[in-house]
Amino acid sequence: MTAAYTPELIISSKDAIAALKGDDNQLRYYAAWWLGKHQVPEGCDALCDALKDERYRTVQGGYPLRRQAARAIGQLKNPQAVPALLEALNSEDIQLREAVIQTLAAIGDERAIQPLLALLQSNQEQPLEALIEALGTLQVWSVHQQIEHFLTHHSERVQCAAARYLYLYTQEPQYIERIIKNLSHENMYLRWAAAFDLGAIGYLEAAQAITNAKIGNSLKLLNLKRIIETILSSDRLTEAEKQEKTGMIFNKIDDLLIQL
Repeated sequence: MTAAYTPELIISSKDAIAALKGDDNQLRYYAAWWLGKHQVPEGCDALCDALKDERYRTVQGGYPLRRQAARAIGQLKNPQAVPALLEALNSEDIQLREAVIQTLAAIGDERAIQPLLALLQSNQEQPLEALIEALGTLQVWSVHQQIEHFLTHHSERVQCAAARYLYLYTQEPQYIERIIKNLSHENMYLRWAAAFDLGAIGYLEAAQAITNAKIGNSLKLLNLKRIIETILSSDRLTEAEKQEKTGMIFNKIDDLLIQL
């Protein structure tokens, strides 16, 4: 007999793993989220098993639990999950493929490179924004000419992903300027996406543009923090340069915090 759990009773990794293996799909979904949120290392095997789940499927054919399990593994960043994630890339559920691609990029394991390149060459519909961003994160520059074509894609988010990839490859400001332009786009979601792109790149000169953008202060703070993290991890800058650049951003963060 399966133990009954409610979200309120999941207070430990043991509870969450047991709930993930239970019969209540909504609770299983919550348990997967819980394991990722709390970055529970011992939850990795159960989450990998959930990537093969067949019990929770929508009428449209999607796999909500698999998607949430993939996102939770992304929080764990455990390379041991890579084989299970690569297997999940074969799913027909494009949203699952998107979550898996983002998680593979977060883990940063080179075993993902060839499977991701295969998706890029595939005739099957792909989550292009996530795929291009992942190839940039993994520094797969062999396809840069193919990525250039996406600068004219009908989706502006895909265009921004291509600009982000090409900036990381070339360090040419023209690509950053293209993303910064979207910070003032009338579409709120494109403004958010641009802020996340700039935060991921860690481009210092974008800090002022993020501060001035019509997005929430919490989003501004999050992406300024990501820029600081990139600066501090850079091996191109001296300690003095890092101190100077991060000091500038901390001043902007102070100004935003005063407004809260």
